[in-house]
Amino acid sequence: MTTRTEDLKEMKELVALLNRYADEYYNQDNPSVPDAEYDRLYRRLKELEKQYPGDVQPDSPTHRVGGSGKADLEKFEHKIPMLSLDNVFNDGELSDFVNRVSGGLSRDEREIEFCAEPKLDGLALSLIYQNGVLITAATRGNGRIGENVTAQAKTIKNIPLSLKGDRIPSYLEVRGEVFMLHKDFEAANEFFRKRDGVKAKLYANPRNAAAGALRQTDPAETAKRKLTFNAYFVTECVGV
Repeated sequence: MTTRTEDLKEMKELVALLNRYADEYYNQDNPSVPDAEYDRLYRRLKELEKQYPGDVQPDSPTHRVGGSGKADLEKFEHKIPMLSLDNVFNDGELSDFVNRVSGGLSRDEREIEFCAEPKLDGLALSLIYQNGVLITAATRGNGRIGENVTAQAKTIKNIPLSLKGDRIPSYLEVRGEVFMLHKDFEAANEFFRKRDGVKAKLYANPRNAAAGALRQTDPAETAKRKLTFNAYFVTECVGV
Protein backbone atom coordinates (compact mmCIF):
# COMPACT_ATOMS: atom_id res chain seq x y z
CA MET A 1 0.00 0.00 0.00
CA THR A 2 1.60 3.23 -1.14
CA THR A 3 1.18 6.62 0.50
CA ARG A 4 -0.29 9.72 -1.15
CA THR A 5 3.16 11.30 -1.23
CA GLU A 6 4.57 8.28 -3.04
CA ASP A 7 1.69 8.23 -5.52
CA LEU A 8 2.07 11.94 -6.34
CA LYS A 9 5.79 11.45 -6.83
CA GLU A 10 5.07 8.59 -9.23
CA MET A 11 2.54 10.76 -11.10
CA LYS A 12 5.13 13.48 -11.59
CA GLU A 13 7.73 10.99 -12.80
CA LEU A 14 5.26 9.36 -15.20
CA VAL A 15 4.29 12.72 -16.72
CA ALA A 16 7.94 13.58 -17.37
CA LEU A 17 8.69 10.13 -18.76
CA LEU A 18 5.63 9.93 -21.02
CA ASN A 19 6.18 13.43 -22.37
CA ARG A 20 9.75 12.47 -23.22
CA TYR A 21 8.58 9.32 -24.99
CA ALA A 22 5.92 11.30 -26.89
CA ASP A 23 8.54 13.80 -28.05
CA GLU A 24 10.74 10.96 -29.28
CA TYR A 25 7.82 9.41 -31.16
CA TYR A 26 6.08 12.44 -32.66
CA ASN A 27 8.86 15.00 -33.12
CA GLN A 28 12.09 13.03 -33.40
CA ASP A 29 10.79 9.87 -35.14
CA ASN A 30 13.07 7.92 -32.81
CA PRO A 31 11.04 6.11 -30.11
CA SER A 32 13.10 4.47 -27.38
CA VAL A 33 10.32 2.22 -26.02
CA PRO A 34 7.74 -0.02 -27.72
CA ASP A 35 4.12 1.13 -27.92
CA ALA A 36 3.05 -1.50 -25.41
CA GLU A 37 5.36 -0.07 -22.74
CA TYR A 38 4.12 3.47 -23.39
CA ASP A 39 0.51 2.27 -23.15
CA ARG A 40 1.23 0.48 -19.86
CA LEU A 41 2.72 3.61 -18.29
CA TYR A 42 -0.08 5.75 -19.70
CA ARG A 43 -2.74 3.51 -18.14
CA ARG A 44 -0.94 3.68 -14.79
CA LEU A 45 -0.89 7.49 -14.96
CA LYS A 46 -4.63 7.58 -15.72
CA GLU A 47 -5.28 5.34 -12.70
CA LEU A 48 -3.36 7.69 -10.43
CA GLU A 49 -5.03 10.79 -11.88
CA LYS A 50 -8.43 9.23 -11.31
CA GLN A 51 -7.44 8.64 -7.70
CA TYR A 52 -6.06 12.19 -7.26
CA PRO A 53 -8.05 14.41 -9.70
CA GLY A 54 -7.07 17.58 -7.87
CA ASP A 55 -3.37 16.91 -8.43
CA VAL A 56 -3.38 16.33 -12.19
CA GLN A 57 -0.44 18.22 -13.70
CA PRO A 58 -1.18 20.81 -16.42
CA ASP A 59 1.37 19.18 -18.74
CA SER A 60 0.03 15.65 -18.28
CA PRO A 61 -0.16 13.75 -21.59
CA THR A 62 -3.68 12.60 -20.68
CA HIS A 63 -4.87 16.09 -21.67
CA ARG A 64 -4.11 15.22 -25.27
CA VAL A 65 -7.07 12.90 -25.69
CA GLY A 66 -9.53 15.72 -25.01
CA GLY A 67 -11.67 16.41 -22.00
CA SER A 68 -15.33 15.69 -21.51
CA GLY A 69 -18.24 18.06 -21.60
CA LYS A 70 -19.05 21.05 -23.80
CA ALA A 71 -18.93 24.76 -23.17
CA ASP A 72 -18.86 27.89 -25.30
CA LEU A 73 -15.37 29.07 -26.11
CA GLU A 74 -14.22 31.82 -23.76
CA LYS A 75 -12.92 35.09 -25.14
CA PHE A 76 -9.24 35.94 -24.71
CA GLU A 77 -7.70 39.40 -24.99
CA HIS A 78 -4.28 39.40 -26.63
CA LYS A 79 -1.58 41.29 -24.75
CA ILE A 80 0.00 42.11 -28.12
CA PRO A 81 -2.41 42.26 -31.09
CA MET A 82 -2.28 39.33 -33.52
CA LEU A 83 -1.96 40.91 -36.94
CA SER A 84 -2.54 39.22 -40.29
CA LEU A 85 -0.59 39.42 -43.55
CA ASP A 86 -1.78 41.37 -46.58
CA ASN A 87 -2.18 39.62 -49.94
CA VAL A 88 -0.86 40.73 -53.31
CA PHE A 89 -2.38 39.49 -56.56
CA ASN A 90 -0.30 41.13 -59.29
CA ASP A 91 3.08 42.70 -60.04
CA GLY A 92 1.81 46.20 -59.32
CA GLU A 93 0.68 45.31 -55.80
CA LEU A 94 3.99 43.55 -55.17
CA SER A 95 5.88 46.64 -56.33
CA ASP A 96 3.80 48.80 -53.98
CA PHE A 97 4.70 46.47 -51.10
CA VAL A 98 8.43 46.74 -51.89
CA ASN A 99 8.14 50.53 -52.03
CA ARG A 100 6.41 50.63 -48.64
CA VAL A 101 9.11 48.46 -47.10
CA SER A 102 11.99 50.47 -48.55
CA GLY A 103 10.31 53.72 -47.52
CA GLY A 104 9.71 52.48 -44.00
CA LEU A 105 13.34 51.42 -43.68
CA SER A 106 14.65 54.52 -45.48
CA ARG A 107 16.77 52.28 -47.67
CA ASP A 108 17.08 51.67 -51.37
CA GLU A 109 15.09 48.58 -52.35
CA ARG A 110 18.21 47.10 -53.99
CA GLU A 111 19.82 46.94 -50.53
CA ILE A 112 16.98 44.96 -49.02
CA GLU A 113 16.92 41.16 -48.95
CA PHE A 114 13.53 39.46 -48.94
CA CYS A 115 12.75 35.95 -47.73
CA ALA A 116 9.86 33.94 -49.18
CA GLU A 117 8.39 30.78 -47.71
CA PRO A 118 5.29 28.64 -48.34
CA LYS A 119 2.06 29.81 -46.72
CA LEU A 120 0.55 27.21 -44.42
CA ASP A 121 -3.19 27.58 -44.86
CA GLY A 122 -4.79 27.03 -41.50
CA LEU A 123 -5.61 28.99 -38.37
CA ALA A 124 -3.28 31.32 -36.44
CA LEU A 125 -2.66 30.29 -32.84
CA SER A 126 -0.95 31.93 -29.87
CA LEU A 127 0.68 29.69 -27.24
CA ILE A 128 1.58 31.13 -23.84
CA TYR A 129 3.95 29.33 -21.47
CA GLN A 130 4.48 30.33 -17.85
CA ASN A 131 7.54 28.86 -16.15
CA GLY A 132 7.74 26.34 -18.96
CA VAL A 133 4.14 25.09 -18.77
CA LEU A 134 1.51 25.76 -21.44
CA ILE A 135 -1.21 27.82 -19.76
CA THR A 136 -3.10 29.40 -22.66
CA ALA A 137 -3.75 28.81 -26.35
CA ALA A 138 -5.85 31.36 -28.23
CA THR A 139 -7.01 32.00 -31.78
CA ARG A 140 -6.44 35.34 -33.52
CA GLY A 141 -10.11 36.36 -33.60
CA ASN A 142 -10.28 40.00 -34.64
CA GLY A 143 -6.63 40.53 -33.74
CA ARG A 144 -7.39 41.93 -30.30
CA ILE A 145 -9.94 39.46 -28.94
CA GLY A 146 -9.60 35.78 -29.77
CA GLU A 147 -10.97 32.54 -28.36
CA ASN A 148 -9.42 30.45 -25.61
CA VAL A 149 -8.80 27.01 -27.10
CA THR A 150 -6.28 25.73 -24.54
CA ALA A 151 -7.99 22.38 -23.99
CA GLN A 152 -8.34 21.86 -27.74
CA ALA A 153 -4.72 22.80 -28.48
CA LYS A 154 -3.47 20.32 -25.89
CA THR A 155 -4.79 17.50 -28.11
CA ILE A 156 -2.35 18.49 -30.90
CA LYS A 157 0.51 16.03 -30.61
CA ASN A 158 3.42 18.28 -31.59
CA ILE A 159 2.50 21.16 -29.27
CA PRO A 160 4.67 20.71 -26.15
CA LEU A 161 2.70 20.87 -22.92
CA SER A 162 5.92 21.80 -21.13
CA LEU A 163 9.27 23.13 -22.31
CA LYS A 164 12.59 21.33 -22.04
CA GLY A 165 16.08 22.72 -21.52
CA ASP A 166 18.28 24.52 -19.03
CA ARG A 167 17.08 28.06 -19.72
CA ILE A 168 13.30 28.07 -19.45
CA PRO A 169 11.76 31.58 -19.65
CA SER A 170 9.34 32.66 -16.95
CA TYR A 171 6.98 33.89 -19.69
CA LEU A 172 6.94 32.97 -23.36
CA GLU A 173 4.46 33.62 -26.15
CA VAL A 174 4.89 31.74 -29.41
CA ARG A 175 2.68 32.22 -32.45
CA GLY A 176 2.18 29.88 -35.36
CA GLU A 177 -0.27 28.10 -37.62
CA VAL A 178 -2.53 25.14 -36.93
CA PHE A 179 -3.21 23.21 -40.11
CA MET A 180 -4.27 19.80 -41.40
CA LEU A 181 -2.08 17.79 -43.74
CA HIS A 182 -3.78 16.56 -46.92
CA LYS A 183 -3.49 12.93 -45.82
CA ASP A 184 -5.14 13.76 -42.50
CA PHE A 185 -7.83 15.77 -44.31
CA GLU A 186 -8.68 12.75 -46.47
CA ALA A 187 -8.65 10.49 -43.41
CA ALA A 188 -11.03 12.82 -41.54
CA ASN A 189 -13.54 12.88 -44.39
CA GLU A 190 -13.29 9.11 -44.78
CA PHE A 191 -14.03 8.73 -41.06
CA PHE A 192 -17.20 10.82 -41.42
CA ARG A 193 -18.26 8.88 -44.54
CA LYS A 194 -18.01 5.58 -42.69
CA ARG A 195 -19.68 6.93 -39.57
CA ASP A 196 -22.53 8.93 -41.09
CA GLY A 197 -23.00 7.45 -44.56
CA VAL A 198 -24.88 9.60 -47.08
CA LYS A 199 -25.69 12.12 -44.33
CA ALA A 200 -22.01 12.81 -43.67
CA LYS A 201 -21.02 16.48 -43.61
CA LEU A 202 -17.59 16.56 -45.22
CA TYR A 203 -14.97 19.28 -44.98
CA ALA A 204 -14.55 21.35 -48.15
CA ASN A 205 -10.78 21.79 -47.79
CA PRO A 206 -7.96 21.30 -45.24
CA ARG A 207 -8.10 24.92 -44.09
CA ASN A 208 -11.77 24.68 -43.15
CA ALA A 209 -11.09 21.33 -41.53
CA ALA A 210 -8.32 22.75 -39.34
CA ALA A 211 -10.37 25.77 -38.27
CA GLY A 212 -13.44 23.67 -37.56
CA ALA A 213 -11.47 21.11 -35.58
CA LEU A 214 -9.62 23.61 -33.39
CA ARG A 215 -12.81 25.55 -32.61
CA GLN A 216 -14.79 22.51 -31.50
CA THR A 217 -16.34 23.28 -28.13
CA ASP A 218 -15.65 19.69 -27.04
CA PRO A 219 -11.88 18.95 -26.94
CA ALA A 220 -12.62 15.25 -27.43
CA GLU A 221 -13.94 16.12 -30.91
CA THR A 222 -10.78 18.07 -31.68
CA ALA A 223 -8.73 15.03 -30.69
CA LYS A 224 -10.50 12.93 -33.36
CA ARG A 225 -9.15 15.21 -36.10
CA LYS A 226 -5.38 15.13 -36.54
CA LEU A 227 -3.95 18.64 -36.51
CA THR A 228 -0.37 19.92 -36.80
CA PHE A 229 1.21 23.10 -35.40
CA ASN A 230 4.05 25.09 -36.96
CA ALA A 231 5.60 27.88 -34.90
CA TYR A 232 6.90 30.92 -36.78
CA PHE A 233 7.30 33.78 -34.31
CA VAL A 234 8.28 34.48 -30.70
CA THR A 235 6.14 37.42 -29.59
CA GLU A 236 7.53 37.82 -26.08
CA CYS A 237 10.18 36.08 -24.02
CA VAL A 238 10.84 37.12 -20.41
CA GLY A 239 13.16 35.82 -17.72
CA VAL A 240 15.78 33.84 -19.62
